[in-house]
Amino acid sequence: MKLSEIKTALNQLETIAFQLPNGDLVPNHFHVTEVGKVTKRFIDCGGTVRKEEVANFQLWEANDYDHRLHPEKLVHIIELSEKAIEIPDLEIEVEYQMKDTIGKFSLDFDGTNFLLTSKQTDCLAKDNWGIPADKIKTKIGEWKSKETSCCTPDSGCC
Repeated sequence: MKLSEIKTALNQLETIAFQLPNGDLVPNHFHVTEVGKVTKRFIDCGGTVRKEEVANFQLWEANDYDHRLHPEKLVHIIELSEKAIEIPDLEIEVEYQMKDTIGKFSLDFDGTNFLLTSKQTDCLAKDNWGIPADKIKTKIGEWKSKETSCCTPDSGCC
């Protein structure tokens, strides 16, 4: 989800809810303590220099049960961040304190809740190492079409 998409979604809501991948909701007394732009410059295992940029939200919960972040306030925070630190319309990454460490999530929206979706690591240089982009998943016996298979119940080969 990009910044423009979250602002559109927020303008349709009366309350904000973030849902974790396990279905639990972030407690509704959370705060967005940071909105920023994170730039990552790195070299992959194939020697290619890369650059990634994301808009970063940090969710934090405290014992402040009397205050709730309303959609219009979060839109204001996002717009202020876009201007003050020149954030373009980037994909959003969300940080949230888990039990033992900070979790990093992608963001989606189901029409009611913002969904914190799991992120995965990946090799960006698969072609350098002969790793196919997508593994072909087949069941044993499915690599030949049924029409060309020599072994049928009536063939007597078994």
